[in-house]
Amino acid sequence: MRKTGRPTMIDVAADAGVSLKTVSRVVNGESGVDPAMIERVRAAVARLGYHRNSLAASLRSGNRDTIGFIAADLSNTFYMAVAAAVSTIATRERMHLVMASSEEDADLERTLALDLCQRQIGGLIVVPTAADHSYLSREVELGTPVVFLDRPGSGVPADAILLDNRGGARDAVAELLAAGHRRIAVLLDSPEIFTMVERLAGAREAFVAAGLSLDPALVVDGLHTPAVARDAVHRLLDSADPPTAVFCANNRVTIGALEAILPRGAEVAIAGFDDFELSRLLPRRIRIVDYDVTELGTRAAETLLARGADPATGSHTHLVPTRLVDRGGVS
Repeated sequence: MRKTGRPTMIDVAADAGVSLKTVSRVVNGESGVDPAMIERVRAAVARLGYHRNSLAASLRSGNRDTIGFIAADLSNTFYMAVAAAVSTIATRERMHLVMASSEEDADLERTLALDLCQRQIGGLIVVPTAADHSYLSREVELGTPVVFLDRPGSGVPADAILLDNRGGARDAVAELLAAGHRRIAVLLDSPEIFTMVERLAGAREAFVAAGLSLDPALVVDGLHTPAVARDAVHRLLDSADPPTAVFCANNRVTIGALEAILPRGAEVAIAGFDDFELSRLLPRRIRIVDYDVTELGTRAAETLLARGADPATGSHTHLVPTRLVDRGGVS
């Protein structure tokens, strides 16, 4: 049966009747190859329609013209927006961007990070999932700059580019309290994620500043998808003492809360961390903890490049500020 899909160097070697090493030398333009072998390889390349993968060759050659970006979950539009900003800087510097997703799995993060480093990339941007990043110590010593994004890393000297998670959440909840709400539900993803810990802490600080206490029964975590968040909000609204407001700790939780609240016409105030597509078209007003996501990705990429140019600059943490904005209210 004829093999389908893009031909590889292995296919070229088989077709030309030469070794894989010979094909590699011809394709990469190395000297010292017998002219007859060159012709056989070129003829096989033409017959099969083989195209050299220049990015893969770059990674193998150690030219360090590639930035690796390991996100926590590429299905989240937040990380895709960050990646777009990083890509803009990479393109400006005539570098490649390679993206991967750890899926909030520490072991997978480690595997991906070390695999990229073994390919001698020019630098690595990581959204940390692992609790300890000392596994990158040797790579940093060998000159691979590392920048942690959105969450701090540990166990290795590296810069970190973070949002003001605690301050943004504190401001949002303080505004709800000032409007007279006391039954405020705080809805979170995994309580082990740094951003969730910080945003919950900010919400608690707002209550303390107002001389009040956050009802533990209204703190719901583990809401990783909009559907799970929607179901949780339905349960809260059906309870004997439902919340009059919700603070959603990320955009997917906000979307799930909206899916529960809007069809019911429930009079529940909504505030959420992270903007999302079409938020301006919502039929009712909500408050969003917003920030410049482009600045987040741009600063991460530029910090990485600066670290590569001057490894002795020391480790720094930069906080990107947040602001409260109105979304929705479209009539």
